[in-house]
Amino acid sequence: GIVLVAINPYEQLPIYDQGVIYAYSGQNMGDMDPHIFAVAEEAYKQMARDEKNQSIIVSGESGAGKTVSAKYAMRFFATVGGSASDTNIEAKVLASSPIMEAIGNAKTTRNDNSSRFGKYIEIGFDKRYHIIGANMRTYLLEKSRVVFQAEDERNYHIFYQLCASSSLPEFKDLGLSK
Repeated sequence: GIVLVAINPYEQLPIYDQGVIYAYSGQNMGDMDPHIFAVAEEAYKQMARDEKNQSIIVSGESGAGKTVSAKYAMRFFATVGGSASDTNIEAKVLASSPIMEAIGNAKTTRNDNSSRFGKYIEIGFDKRYHIIGANMRTYLLEKSRVVFQAEDERNYHIFYQLCASSSLPEFKDLGLSK
């Protein structure tokens, strides 16, 4: 299959806006520079042409930008699938992100907000290839972090958030302390 190597620049660049999405939409893979939108366009075209499910695997080390790359691919599908402005599917799919980040993200030596989850996101399309919904399954990758953290790292964010909220009445019965 197609392989794209991307580097996380750790800052916003103007290479992911609507204009760039439209520039890659409808193009052939080799006609444009390598880009997450080129990979997404190829999967989208093959889905429509062959009427078969497609997969994009985003892999890399901690802090490589996997979650951001997946968000860009979803933004591409929402835009070319005609649903970005209609129902804001991308926002709905990613609405659970803050909760998921609290439960599955932790401070590592490379990244203060590193996802410790593997994610499988399944996007549903209708017969006109418009997004109609999505399911996200998550897999906790580092269960050992619950009881042990390496030097200069910390546990999952949710534990710190619970302890910081320990004085709230709804947390009283949990027996949390600072």
